[in-house]
Formats: sequence, structure tokens, C-alpha cells
Amino acid sequence: MVTRLRFASSLLGAGSLAAAALWPLQAHALFGDDEARRAIIELRQKVDANQQADEAAKTEARESNAATRRSLLELSNQIEQLRAELARMRGQNEQLAREVSELQRQQKDVQAGVDERLRKVEPLRIDHDGQSFTVAPNEKRDFDAAMDLLRKSEFGPAASAYNAFLVRYPASGYRPSLLYWLGNAQYASRAYKEAVDTHRRLVTEFPTHMRTPEAMLAMANSQIELKDTKGSRKTLEDLVKAHPNSEAAAAGRERLARLR
Repeated sequence: MVTRLRFASSLLGAGSLAAAALWPLQAHALFGDDEARRAIIELRQKVDANQQADEAAKTEARESNAATRRSLLELSNQIEQLRAELARMRGQNEQLAREVSELQRQQKDVQAGVDERLRKVEPLRIDHDGQSFTVAPNEKRDFDAAMDLLRKSEFGPAASAYNAFLVRYPASGYRPSLLYWLGNAQYASRAYKEAVDTHRRLVTEFPTHMRTPEAMLAMANSQIELKDTKGSRKTLEDLVKAHPNSEAAAAGRERLARLR
């Protein structure tokens, strides 16, 4: 009996010891689960926080990208507007350049017209037959035209042109030369009396002109053709006396010798 009691007592003791030994393990197991749960919760929170932060970053990135795209689009629109404005301004510049060119051309035309009108009325300085004088452009033109007729041996038309000139420009600086050539044209046309009258006008009006000695010699020739020997001799004597050193006077002396 005693033995059985001892055995039971020892069993109870062993059980108590085993229970006592298992309690810390159970308590440790319970405590470890809480820590794990907390760790898991914290990990989930961190993951959630990271996800939220990632979503926020993505959202911010999307918004930033959208803003960047809007900015790029606006910039592109501004560039297109600037290009359009530049093209418009270039077109305006080209139009202005054409207008300026046209204005310059018109100005040149106007200036050319003014210059032409001035040339028609502005006096010209002439050096002719040892004399200097001014003439109107039309006056020079008419004189040159009359001289061209004489050069072509059109003596009748030349004489008419000279007479018309003397009427139109009675005080012209060309007058003494014109009288000389008019007398020669008349002589060539065998209008000897008219030639004598014309050359006498030159001798009377311009006794010191360089053409005067030649006019006196030509006048004597016309008088010879008119059979006016006395008049021709008088003209030649006056020539030799008034212009002794001239070539016309030398020719006049020879004529006088033949007339005597």
C-alpha cells in the first residue's frame, strides 16, 4: 500500500515537474505569436505606406508628365504661332521691299523726267568759232540740224533753215557763224546777190569775228559772179587792209593781182 502511494506520489511529482517545465514554453510560444503579429502588422503598414507613397509618387509623376506634356504642347503652339508670325512678317517685309523698289523706280523715272525737262530748258555753255556763249537746248538743236543739211550739200534747205533760225533766235551767239554759212549756202545755190547781202551783214555787224575775213573773200567772189568787178576790187582791198595777216587776205591779194 505504502509502496503504491509512493509510486503515485512520484507520478504526481513528475507531472508537476513536467507541467512546470512546459509552462515557460507555452508562455514563450504565446509571447512569440504576438511579436510576430505585431511585426506582420508593422510590415503591412510599411508595405501599405510604401504602396501609398509609390501611388502618390506615380500620381505625382503622372501629373508632372501631364503638366510637362501640356507645357510642351503650349510651347509647340507658341512655336507654331511664332512661325506663322515670322512668315507673316517675312511676307510683309517682302511686300515692303517690293513697294520700296517700286517707289525707287518711280523716283528714278520722275528724276529722269525732271532731268530731261531741265536739259530741254537749261542753258548750255558753247565754245564755237572762237567765242563762248550760252544757248538754249532747242537753239543748239536747230543750229546743228541746219548744219547737217549743209554737210549733206542740201544748200536750198540749209539756207531756209538758217533764215528760220535767224528769225527765231535773232540774238543768238551762233549769229555770226550762221550768217557766214548762210552766205555760203546761197553762193552754192547761185543766189549771188543774196550771198553778198548776207556776208555784208556779217562784216558790218561783227567786223572782228574770225569768220569775217573769209566772208569778205566770199563776198568778193559773189560780186565777180555778178560781174561787179569794181565792187569785188573794193571788197578785196578792204579785206587786205582790215585783216592783212589772215589767210583770206593772202588769197585776196592774188585775186586783186588778176583783177588789175
